[in-house]
Amino acid sequence: MKFGYTIIYVPDVAASLTFFERAFGFPRRFLHESQTYGELDTGDTTLSFAAHELGSMNFSTGHVEASSSPKPLGMEVAFVTEDVAAAHAQAISLGATELSAPTAKPWGQVVSYLRCPDGTLVELCTPMHG
Repeated sequence: MKFGYTIIYVPDVAASLTFFERAFGFPRRFLHESQTYGELDTGDTTLSFAAHELGSMNFSTGHVEASSSPKPLGMEVAFVTEDVAAAHAQAISLGATELSAPTAKPWGQVVSYLRCPDGTLVELCTPMHG
């Protein structure tokens, strides 16, 4: 078994790809001509986006749309960076909402939380040193 990818269902795949490219520096790997599915080049595990219409096709009983949920969903995508404050500020300047400013944790990590324009909950954190 290998963890292959995470798919986030969003209202506008191209807009999410553009936000994540500009805010976090991940290059676009692929955007399907239908504009309903796309991927970022994030290393061994791919971060993908799919349109809510594909979610509706895949899940006959529907799904919770993070973009229209008043609170963040109970899952996050975490990005590791040496400079949480700069990455946090960059994402906010591009439309993310701050949920928690960069904070030094007792175990030595600096962590912040953002909600992206598409509703995705993102944690930014420094590497764990041990």
